[in-house]
Amino acid sequence: MKKYNEGQSLFEVILALALSTLIIVALVALVSNSIKNAAYSRNKTYATRYTQEATEWLRGERDGDWDVFSANILSCQASLYVQCLDTLAWENCDICGDAEFIGNIFKREVVFFDIEADSVTLEVKTFWTDSQGIHEVRNSTILTDWRTVF
Repeated sequence: MKKYNEGQSLFEVILALALSTLIIVALVALVSNSIKNAAYSRNKTYATRYTQEATEWLRGERDGDWDVFSANILSCQASLYVQCLDTLAWENCDICGDAEFIGNIFKREVVFFDIEADSVTLEVKTFWTDSQGIHEVRNSTILTDWRTVF
């Protein structure tokens, strides 16, 4: 009478468990990385939108009245021409404080430099912090009193 061994050996079971664990760990890492990248892309899109929004608001202020626009810039002189733009208004001539967020995680500032009688260079910066560190989106532009150029 011949006996047949049926079933799996202990080595085969351990090997199957090891391969299954490896595949599950790889899938979890892939999903985790995908979620992190999606969150970063979403935040960069929002930051880009907030930066563009502030740049357009500043263009509108320039178009409204250059003299008032220039006076508002010069009123920020004591703080090195930095203005926190958590709201689009000329009221906070300083670096953004701890509570001045847009959408819970973003801070937006504008820095004015190369200020002339009929032009100003500005840089709008929106930044946020996540588990990967500090990220920012910048937009530099030169605004001129275009009505007096020609």
